[in-house]
Amino acid sequence: MKRGAVALLSPAGAVFAAVFAIPAVMLFVVSFWSVRSFKLSPDVSLAAWQRFFTEYWDLTLYTLLIGISTGVLCTVLGFIFAYAARFRAGRHGDLLMLATLVTLFGGYLVKIYAWKSILGADGLLNQALMLTGLTDAPLAFLIYSRSAVIIALVHFLLPFAILPIYASLRNVSDISLEAARDLGASTTQLLTRVILPQIQAGLFSAFAFSFLLAAGDYVTPMLLGGTSGSMLGQFVLLEFSTRFNWPAGSAMSFGLLLACFVVLGAAGYLMRMALRPRPA
Repeated sequence: MKRGAVALLSPAGAVFAAVFAIPAVMLFVVSFWSVRSFKLSPDVSLAAWQRFFTEYWDLTLYTLLIGISTGVLCTVLGFIFAYAARFRAGRHGDLLMLATLVTLFGGYLVKIYAWKSILGADGLLNQALMLTGLTDAPLAFLIYSRSAVIIALVHFLLPFAILPIYASLRNVSDISLEAARDLGASTTQLLTRVILPQIQAGLFSAFAFSFLLAAGDYVTPMLLGGTSGSMLGQFVLLEFSTRFNWPAGSAMSFGLLLACFVVLGAAGYLMRMALRPRPA
C-alpha cells in the first residue's frame, strides 16, 4: 500500500481503534476476570464463560431464533418491496424509496409504543375484532408475546433490509432481463437464474443487518415480550447494571456475538449454494 493511502486511512483507523477495537478487546479481557464484593478482580477465571454455556445456552438459542425469524421476514418482505419499486412501480419507484427513508426518522421507542397501543388489550386491533364480532373479549396473546416482539422488530428493521436490496437491484441491467426473455426464460427462471444471483450480496446484507440488530436488541423484548419473549440482551443489561457482574455480561455478549457469526457463516453458505448457477 502506498504511503499516501496509509496517511489518508490513518485518521479513520485511529478513530476505529479508539472507539471500537480497543474497548472491545478490553471488554473481552474482562470476561476472564471475576467479581468479589462488587469489585472487579483481574485474575484469570473461566467462571463467567462456564455460566454462559451452562445457564444461558437455551436463551441464546431462543435469541438466535428470534433474530433469524426477523432477518428472514425482513429479507423476504424487503425483496418484494424493492422489486416492486425497481421493476413494477415505474416513475413512482423513487417515491416508494423516499417513503422508506422517511420511516427511518421515526423514533424507535415511538414505534414500540405504537405497537403496544395496537396490540394491547384495549388496543386498536382488539377493539376492531370486538366491533366486528369476531371475538367477545380482548385477545391477550397479541401483546407480551414472541410474536409481538417479532412484529415490532420487523417493522423497525424492514427499511434496513429494503435499502441494500434495492441498491443491488439497481445494478441489474434491463438488457440482461430482455436477453433472458428473448431466450425463452419464464418469469420464475428470470427471477431465480438472472435476478437473484446478481443481488446475492444485497440479500445477504439485508439479512445480516436485520439479524444482528434483532439478536442484540433488548428494548423491544423488555417492553413487548413479557415473560415469554425475553432475550439475552435483557440479561446482559442486568449483569452490567443491577448485578454489577461485568465478567458475566461480557462473556454473554461475546458468546452471543460468536453465535451470530456462526449463523451468518451458515446463512452465507446456504445462500451461495441456493443461488449458484445450475446447468440448463
